[in-house]
Amino acid sequence: MLINLVKSNLTFQSLKSHSIFRNPLSIRVNIKDLIKSTRQVRNTSGNLFFKNRISLTFASLGFGASVYFKNGLPIAKCDYSSRYNGSLQKSNELKFNWKLFWKYLSNHIVKLLGACVFALAVAYLNINIPSLLGVLINTLSKYAGEQINDAKNFFQDVKEPAVRLIGSYIAQSVFTFGYIYLLSNIGENIAMEIRRDLFQNILLQDIEFFDKNKSGELINRITNDVQDFKSSFKQTISQGLRSLATLIGGSISLFFISSQLACIALVSIPSAILIGSLLGKSLRELSKQSQAQTEKATGVCSEAIGNVRTVKSCAAEHIEMMFFEKEIEHSKILSQKLGVGIAVFQAMTNLFLNCMVLGTLYFGGDLMSNNSITAGELMAFLVASQSVQRALSQGSILMGVLIRGITSGARVFEYMMIEPKVDLVEGAIINDDKLKGEIRFENVTFSYPTRADQIVLKDFNLTLKAGSTTALVGCSGSGKSTVGLLLERFYEPNQGKIYLDGVDLKELSPIWLRNELGYIDQQPVLFACSILDNIRYGRENASIEEIIEASKKSQSHDFIEKLSDGYATQVGERGNQMSGGQKQRISIARALIKDPIILILDEATSALDSNSEREVQKALDSAIINRTTLIIAHRLSTIRNADLIVLIDNGKIKEKGTHDELMKKKGLYYELVRQQERKERSQG
Repeated sequence: MLINLVKSNLTFQSLKSHSIFRNPLSIRVNIKDLIKSTRQVRNTSGNLFFKNRISLTFASLGFGASVYFKNGLPIAKCDYSSRYNGSLQKSNELKFNWKLFWKYLSNHIVKLLGACVFALAVAYLNINIPSLLGVLINTLSKYAGEQINDAKNFFQDVKEPAVRLIGSYIAQSVFTFGYIYLLSNIGENIAMEIRRDLFQNILLQDIEFFDKNKSGELINRITNDVQDFKSSFKQTISQGLRSLATLIGGSISLFFISSQLACIALVSIPSAILIGSLLGKSLRELSKQSQAQTEKATGVCSEAIGNVRTVKSCAAEHIEMMFFEKEIEHSKILSQKLGVGIAVFQAMTNLFLNCMVLGTLYFGGDLMSNNSITAGELMAFLVASQSVQRALSQGSILMGVLIRGITSGARVFEYMMIEPKVDLVEGAIINDDKLKGEIRFENVTFSYPTRADQIVLKDFNLTLKAGSTTALVGCSGSGKSTVGLLLERFYEPNQGKIYLDGVDLKELSPIWLRNELGYIDQQPVLFACSILDNIRYGRENASIEEIIEASKKSQSHDFIEKLSDGYATQVGERGNQMSGGQKQRISIARALIKDPIILILDEATSALDSNSEREVQKALDSAIINRTTLIIAHRLSTIRNADLIVLIDNGKIKEKGTHDELMKKKGLYYELVRQQERKERSQG
């Protein structure tokens, strides 16, 4: 239908009034045909012919897409299916780790027992208060319809049951405060400990872990999942204990009143529990899916906000809105299904309980006709059964809370049980008097864990002499940056070995190794704190004098001093208050404050303008003195003075030598230099 409308070249006024454009469209069409056909549509006034998007749903394929139009032409097409699949599809297989939960709970066992005692006391009082209230009502009933002439006798009769009832109310309030306070204290402490340990365990993971998991999803587990687990824990313990005690106590009371009615009323409970267990299993699966989808939506939101400058520079706000809308729509559908399941569970429970009341009246009336029980006993039985009914009803509500809590806890504990492949602390160190800084790659083969079938380096052999400067050059994707990542031990080689002064890197402590390395990336990252704190991040115990000295070496001291707050200047989130050159020089100072024996420069000036590049290059020329330096170069003019230039192509070394030696060969390096020179002349 839409295709026919589009091909008919309708004007904007008639097109927008058509019924299919009054609501968001969800139609099954071929997207290529749609885009091809919509090129024929023109608004007679030349303006945007409609502002909203056309949503396309491919039900048989299980994904959707949207097309945005401007001046009658499609300007954006977005596929929902490929961007945020994530790694969380295994969530349905997660199991709650009771052993790990007990590890946290056991530290607060005394408080928990106290809370349980208080909750049971409240439950006992809830069972006992109605009988006390009945005694008081019976006392008052003696004076009903009579003229009270002796007030003294009235107050004397009422005094004892009233005092007992008031005492029970006060005790109930005190015990309620006690168990809620203790459970809140336990819940908050456990939540803090879990968040601390989860964040610590995530932070200790290998880079491979972060390649496979989105930051927004990790943050969601630390925040939302822990919060859900904590709330469920407190609510389940507090209300669950009270309901359970009321259920047991009330059931016993029913047997004391009338064992015959109690047997009839309680015989059907096991069947209700069985049905509830079966339904609860399906609800747990739905809950896991719902929370996994919420995590995906959080990932979309986190990524868009974290990269908001890129989003805006690409005018892609509408695309991010669309992705987020799709994810929260899916989340809403799953949550609604979960809500329906819980509603069905509770409705069935209420129906069962009401049928119990009706059955009690029926069978109780029969027993009354046989003089087996009195009317008062039947009324007492009904009142007691109401307590049991409320306890069961509360239990049905707690079922949903418990399901969500167990699901959240399973997702939290999943990441707490993951062990990093490389222990950060364990390993040897090289004493300062023996540390020279010679690096040797021997037959190294490597592919990234997320792309295991794509070999990045193959049989790679290279020696970086101590105190020398080695430059890696080559086309994008040739494996240059990978060499630096392997040297940092962000990844481990699939085959071969890397040596530092003759010692295999795998035998060295990663923390010690990284303290001896200074890594400067082309996209420097600053934290949202002061310049002083950003530089000191390289070495926490650095003095002010050492920070100033590192700033001078990085050519940043002068511009910092000109700022109104000097070293106390806040750089903003991700350093967005600083220019590119300023951020790069601050990051160089942060690397130099460690006084590293090895310096890795990963295209450190490629993202800068010419003026900033000159300033940063001065800083780098100063920084590399007396250090083993690995330069991953983009602009070949910056590495002419390197002691060794290595050209990499498809993960293999094709040429190596000094600049002059390679230029005389007139090989690949020669061609790269000439191409870059021609490009610079054409741009100049």
